[in-house]
Amino acid sequence: MHRLRHLLNLSMQHNEVLTNLRAPKVARARRLLKRGFRESDGAFLAEGPQACREGALAGKVIELFLTQEALERYPEIVATVESSGAEITLCTATVIEQFSSTVTPQGMTAVVRMWDQNPAEIFNAGAKLVVALTAVRDPGNAGAVMRVADAAGANGVIMSNDSVDLFNPKVVRASVGSLFHLPIAVGQDLAETVIAAREAGMQVLAADAGGVSLYGAVDLAKPTLWIFGNEAWGIPKEVLELADQVVSIPIYGQAESLNLATASALCLYASATAQSS
Repeated sequence: MHRLRHLLNLSMQHNEVLTNLRAPKVARARRLLKRGFRESDGAFLAEGPQACREGALAGKVIELFLTQEALERYPEIVATVESSGAEITLCTATVIEQFSSTVTPQGMTAVVRMWDQNPAEIFNAGAKLVVALTAVRDPGNAGAVMRVADAAGANGVIMSNDSVDLFNPKVVRASVGSLFHLPIAVGQDLAETVIAAREAGMQVLAADAGGVSLYGAVDLAKPTLWIFGNEAWGIPKEVLELADQVVSIPIYGQAESLNLATASALCLYASATAQSS
């Protein structure tokens, strides 16, 4: 590790540290905070070492901005980016703050290439567990569900056309790198998604407070498409009617409900456990 850090420092010691907040490359990165520019440029921002690491391993980093401190702390990430041929820009923390969506940036942000995902590739012959998000607007929740889906071994995530932008910086950050591990299809019609799931031999379960109990009232060993809805008002009635069963998580205490990330974790791990036993 010491030798790697030494080689990286030698290779970059002559690079000028970017300090100009009005530099063109700073402006190009900053504009990616807005969805319209992300779509027109075909790129988005990944903040922090974990997201940058996973983006680099996926071969999707276009440019890496980092401070000297981050270079010294995460030489393996820089080496991965460097080996891919992507541009590396040393800069001050003040520069990174210009295109950060966090209060305390971690000294490393990557400009990452967008990609498209064919939903048909998610519902392949061996698909056992797929997640569908309908009208999920909170980026932190959306990213957290992706992280849970990744951890539970899901085959992919489907996002409805009225859900949050997949490449919103807060979604990317909350996914903690899982965004790069899973097939994720965006802008999808839920009715078409349900049809595709059934054609792939999957049951369709919708998580909602008015359903049967998650524990004992449903066969979780079957290949399953789980539908999760909006944080405030749940799953629309027309979507609930598409499901084979509506499933709820029992509340034993006085809490009114569980947040989306917690609910999805319980449902997906219950399915993953049943399918693997």
